[in-house]
Amino acid sequence: MTSQAQVRRLLSLVPYLREHDGAAVADVAAAFGVSPRTLRADLGVLWMCGMPGLSPGDLIDIDMDAVDGEGVIHLSNADYLTRPLRLTADEALALVLALRTLREIAGPDQRAATDRALAKLERAAGTTPTGQASVSVTSAAEDVRATLADGLQRGRRLDLTYDVATRDETTQRLVDPLRLFVLDGAGYLEAWCYRAGGLRTFRLDRVAAASVTDVAVEPHDDVVLTDLTAGWSSSMADAPVVTLDLDAEAAWVAEYYPTESTTPRPDGGVVASFRVTDPAWLRHLLLRLGGAATVLAPEGAGEDAAQAAQEALAAYAALERG
Repeated sequence: MTSQAQVRRLLSLVPYLREHDGAAVADVAAAFGVSPRTLRADLGVLWMCGMPGLSPGDLIDIDMDAVDGEGVIHLSNADYLTRPLRLTADEALALVLALRTLREIAGPDQRAATDRALAKLERAAGTTPTGQASVSVTSAAEDVRATLADGLQRGRRLDLTYDVATRDETTQRLVDPLRLFVLDGAGYLEAWCYRAGGLRTFRLDRVAAASVTDVAVEPHDDVVLTDLTAGWSSSMADAPVVTLDLDAEAAWVAEYYPTESTTPRPDGGVVASFRVTDPAWLRHLLLRLGGAATVLAPEGAGEDAAQAAQEALAAYAALERG
């Protein structure tokens, strides 16, 4: 049981118990899909929650003697939880933007629920200018997004056709989906990849096709999901920084890949710095861009690409001579 799951359950448990006073422990546990022992632990936590002050009159009251003796639940002193929620303009706007962002990676069922929640929230926001704010997320095609959400919801393995930017190739991947998320304006799928033999993050707009298999996902309890609370830079903090001078026709690179910094040039080009975790990615990128990119730092970072280009030219010259 994770702390997040418990908090979500507790937030639903209080209004449920207020509407079902004297409900049997076994019935409530079944309604929430947990064991009576887990529910008893939840009630122990609720018993110590309440309004600021932490005096007995501020805390939610649960008759624990009735819980342990008679197997029934009586909850009181939580009247404040029935008060209508009043959001400030900033709170309403933040929730609307969060829901609009979620909508960009949701499947059809989740999108319908999100739209209903958005409509209610926008009505509740009243005069808050939510319509003046917009969200733009780089995501997958709608059919691909629906397939990913379906596999994740049903716990089924996914078969992906994925464009690997670091190697400029398209691969076939069998993955166990773990979560969908949005970061820095792009949607991602984090999954256990059987081809790589480990946890991988797939950018949604690079998923060319996806299908749900009949195979249930394997448990991956020992896998630690990537901590992205501080953005991609936190997960790449130890990677070296490479600075490229990109001509106008190559400026798209600074928009397509995460950057540490960018400095526009008057001619439409840009000087951009990237965290590079895989030297092969830099080599392939430089070969792809040809003379439209120059490595500014660190010294020697582009030597592999230059050598590969010379070898390719030599091979072409040998073919022409033959």
